[in-house]
Amino acid sequence: MHETLSAAREAHRRRDWQAARDSFTEAAAVEPLSADDAFALADAAWWLGLVDESLAAGEQAYRRYLDGDRPGRAAMAAIHIAVDLLLRGDGVLGSGWLRRAQRLLEDQSEAPEHGYLMYLTQVEAGMGGPAYDEVAAAAARVGVLGREHGDPNLVALGILGEGRALLKQGRMAEGFALLDEAMVAVLTEDLSSEWAGNIYCHLMAACHELGDVRRAVAWTRATKEWLQTLPAAVLFTGICRVHRSQVLQATGGWEEAEAEAARVCEDLEHIHVASAAEAHYQVAELCRLRGFFDDAEDAYEQARARGRDPQPGLALLHLARGRPKLAASALEASLAGTDDPLRRLPLRAAQVEIALQAGDFELAGQACDEVAAIADRFGCDGFVATSQTSRAACLLASGQAEPALALLRTACRTWRELGLPYDAARAGVLLARACAAAGDRDGAARELEAARKLFDRLGAVGDVKIVDGLRGHTRSDVGLTAREIEVLAEVAAGRTNRQIADRFVISERTVERHLSNIFVKLDCGSRTAAAAYAHEQGLVPRAE
Repeated sequence: MHETLSAAREAHRRRDWQAARDSFTEAAAVEPLSADDAFALADAAWWLGLVDESLAAGEQAYRRYLDGDRPGRAAMAAIHIAVDLLLRGDGVLGSGWLRRAQRLLEDQSEAPEHGYLMYLTQVEAGMGGPAYDEVAAAAARVGVLGREHGDPNLVALGILGEGRALLKQGRMAEGFALLDEAMVAVLTEDLSSEWAGNIYCHLMAACHELGDVRRAVAWTRATKEWLQTLPAAVLFTGICRVHRSQVLQATGGWEEAEAEAARVCEDLEHIHVASAAEAHYQVAELCRLRGFFDDAEDAYEQARARGRDPQPGLALLHLARGRPKLAASALEASLAGTDDPLRRLPLRAAQVEIALQAGDFELAGQACDEVAAIADRFGCDGFVATSQTSRAACLLASGQAEPALALLRTACRTWRELGLPYDAARAGVLLARACAAAGDRDGAARELEAARKLFDRLGAVGDVKIVDGLRGHTRSDVGLTAREIEVLAEVAAGRTNRQIADRFVISERTVERHLSNIFVKLDCGSRTAAAAYAHEQGLVPRAE
């Protein structure tokens, strides 16, 4: 028994969650675990994604701490139980356990447990705004408690909280400097894995909100080795996949991004509902951009069912499917439900596009003004480029090509420098239209050609069709991607979807998607017609 417990404690210390869980479970079968060992078992089970088992062990630890007259430790167990419940979307029970922790700590001298409770109830809970000064003050107090009690977790959480509060106020340089400092602590200090993961998630969420893809890429690379210290960490490995998917989408790796997000939808479904919801939204966005509209609509609804507002993606999907009124009303409902400028900017940017297509120039102008105000407040390069692109679209719609040209050239340069190919290509199409309106037909042709190459590489089927329409191309230049040509060759050789899937190690559904794109691009409705076209155009070897 003693040897088994010693092995369990050592495995927990080195973060070998599976070994720790197995050994603690074996020991518990012989006699009840101590409060500390039950708490460690709860921790190991949580990292393995065994939430119910973690909750059961956590409750055992809570009761045994109370029985042993250790209210501070009982409060810490209650906090961990609350976090488990809140992460999987059970807000009522989670709040109840937080209240238990508060009650236990009310008459206790100030200790680290007070810092963790303050972080959850005053810092994280306050991130929705608008009292960011109070959030920053609470975060500073968390950091002070950490220094007073020698708790590096609290010190880092305090730095993180202050940084996020500053970012919400538009103090970008100061805020990101603090978040970077907190992440350095993750990589160099002996922080608890769960709080280190919390810091990482906040950093990546901030990068995503503010469009700082370069910082997100840098920290994704920097944390790769850290993640390897969490051998079977289902939860944070899954969360990291969400962030990786977002980075891959932004930088152009769409197929890989969708695969990462789809895996998270399965892995975190009953562990971390917010990440599962975000993963479904990611899948939806990638399907929409690649022209798989039915799959996109299903995934947006999955995100909505898990509490994630599916806008602006769903509104843009409605627009792509020829439903402008539905797109407009969907955005209006989301805008009415938030005052957060970081949330409103993408909604308003989408509203510019939708309103212009509907001919509502007044609404487009109002949305454009708010995008500009938010961009001015935060000063992020991506926000400024979004504002410039939106303003240029409004200028073009009103026949003012010359001022639009200057804005679009700057925006295109910014998107390229940020490494965001899709945004650069979209702005490039507007730039081509501005060039054409100003009489520069050669410039317009060059911009369309560059945009088309980017769209083709990404697999942005709808955008390729738009560009080809602007260029007036015929069926002999249909913009098949390299993978679509490979699939078309297999079709021309008479192979089935199953055979094609096996050959390229992809799913049959992916083959169906490629075929759908091929049929759209070739403007044909059957495999026979597609194969005939492939032979006519020399897109596949004659031997096939």
